[in-house]
Parts: sequence; C-alpha cells; structure tokens
Amino acid sequence: MGSKNKLKRFKENETFSNVIQPTREEVLNNFQHKGKWHTFFNNSNPIVLELGCGKGEYTIALAQKNPTKNFIGIDIKGARFWRGAKTAIEEKLTNVAFVRTQIELIDFIFDENEVDEIWITFPDPQIKYNRTKHRLTNQSFLKKYYHILKPNGIVNLKTDSEFMHGYTLGLLHGEGHEVLHANHHIYKNLSSPKEVTETQTFYEQQYLEQAKPITYIRFKLKY
Repeated sequence: MGSKNKLKRFKENETFSNVIQPTREEVLNNFQHKGKWHTFFNNSNPIVLELGCGKGEYTIALAQKNPTKNFIGIDIKGARFWRGAKTAIEEKLTNVAFVRTQIELIDFIFDENEVDEIWITFPDPQIKYNRTKHRLTNQSFLKKYYHILKPNGIVNLKTDSEFMHGYTLGLLHGEGHEVLHANHHIYKNLSSPKEVTETQTFYEQQYLEQAKPITYIRFKLKY
C-alpha cells in the first residue's frame, strides 16, 4: 500500500464514529471507555474482541451474524482495519467498533470482567524463542485476557501455524486451563462450530488455496 493511500485512510478513520485511535498516554491514564463500553454501544449486549483484526473481515462477519452482540476489532495498523470500519458504516452495523492500539495494553482498554469472548485469528506465531514474549497466547497475555474476561469467558484461537497450535495447547494443559475444543484441521475434521469454518479472513483464504491445514482451539482460563 502506498504512503498516500495510508495517509488517506488514516484521515478517513478520524471521521469514522466506530474508530477509536487513542494515544498511548490516553490509554495508560484512565482510558475514557474502560469499563464503559456498554455506554459506547448504548446497550448491555455481550462484548466480543478480535485481537490483531487486520482488515476486520472476521469482526464484520461475526457482527453481521450476531446482531445481539457487540464486536471490537483491535490492531495497531489503522490503515488495515479502515476497510472493516468503512464496511460497518456502509452496512449500518452499529454493533462494531475498531480500536487502534497495541494488544499488550488490552487491560488498560477494558475493565475487569468487561469482555465476554475473545478471538485471536491468524496471529504471528513468533516462532523464535526470543520472540516468546510477543506470542499472543503466552502466559502474560493469558493473564491479561483472564483479567478482562467475565467468569466463564471464552477464548478462541484460529491459526494456520501448527507450532502456535501445539504451543498453546501444551501451555493450556500444563497450566490446568479448560480446553473446550481442539481441532488440528477444521476443514477435514468437521467437528468445530459453524462460525469457525463459515467465517474466513483474507489470509485464511490464501492458506486454503495453498492447502494448509487450519487449526482451532476454544478454551476457558482458570487461575
């Protein structure tokens, strides 16, 4: 994407009522929407997050299929989720929002027990050992998710990375978390919930063209 296109999208994001782009300082110092997301959406419906939402296709697709839930896509790259935000406005989806921020700040964005469900879709597996701290299912991130999730809140991991799938599954079992469902090839073993196979991201479609297995884990955190 050219720099002119990026700048144009950044500017357009500023006009979207469903896009929030706080500074790091604003996030760390009593972020205005923390604990008040139901006020933002003007309803008390469940809140579902997509972490590393990219272009926002998954966020949009879930919002279209679940009008009685609120969906928030989170990514640091605003020029990417511009497409999702624009689609939501064009289709008058009032149950969608996007936040431009770093995922490690998630516990400053949401209050304790404020979130009902989390989706992590095709994250960078950060395979190298020195990148473990950036892996979105490491111990540090799981504790952040546990903090913001309601009791019995759900986390979903969908990935093409066998490494990420195995690493996460091993960590969950090792720490005594509750694995509700695990599938190492969702399009071959058709046992996963329909929303897992019916909703696809841009990258997922590419992986499927390459005949790469897509994996899925659904779990609850226990601390």
